[in-house]
Amino acid sequence: MGKIVAIANQKGGVGKTTTAVNLSACMAAAGRRVLLVDLDPQGNATSGLGVDKNALALTLYDAVTGKVPLRQVIRPTLMDDLKLVPSNRHLVGAEVEFVDIPEREFRLRRALNTVRNDFDYVFIDCPPSLSLLTVNGLAAADEVLITLQCEYYALEGLSELLQTVKLVRDNLNPSLVLQGVLLTMYQHTNLSAQVAEDVRKHLGEKVYQTMIPRNVTLSEAPSFGKPAIFYDLKSAGARAYLALAREVVSRG
Repeated sequence: MGKIVAIANQKGGVGKTTTAVNLSACMAAAGRRVLLVDLDPQGNATSGLGVDKNALALTLYDAVTGKVPLRQVIRPTLMDDLKLVPSNRHLVGAEVEFVDIPEREFRLRRALNTVRNDFDYVFIDCPPSLSLLTVNGLAAADEVLITLQCEYYALEGLSELLQTVKLVRDNLNPSLVLQGVLLTMYQHTNLSAQVAEDVRKHLGEKVYQTMIPRNVTLSEAPSFGKPAIFYDLKSAGARAYLALAREVVSRG
């Protein structure tokens, strides 16, 4: 049975989608069968893998609202072992439609349960909010990976997100665990070093040893619809995500 990992942070611009796309690609490059689920109505993970989000006949919206089985929505990517469940702005409508539906927090879980045995890893790119969509992602996941930008207010936001994870675990998904916290946009400055030190002090081994640097390649690659390992394999960003993939596998 494939492991489902939700990649989450309620803040935008902290490397969440970059991590979802690049970690998925690096896992696939290592021979793992990977499914990337774009749970963000912005559809950035979709376009980051070279798919035109505005020209899709079927998206995650159609699956979670019960219009079609999830299997019909899965698309190939430029890597044989990496498949995509795409999304676009239509997913915004799902939250409205969920309001009066019983057990609405489990729509994604039920959809994923029909395909998870086909994959070694399922990564969910959650939206940058603590919305019903994010709750669906956390309720469907076995583990959560939190991306954390190396900035002054990082710990404050992390505390709020960890509280949400606890609420989901207590009320919806008792088996949900923290896979790890990933420090992103790291720079060789006193501020980045201090944030990293503070986070490791609070969470210890839950913080990955790998840190993702602020890197031009990671910023440019999405505009070409490619993960960093296809855009510039030798870049610091690509090498960091390859290291993260190894670390995620080593944690089981």
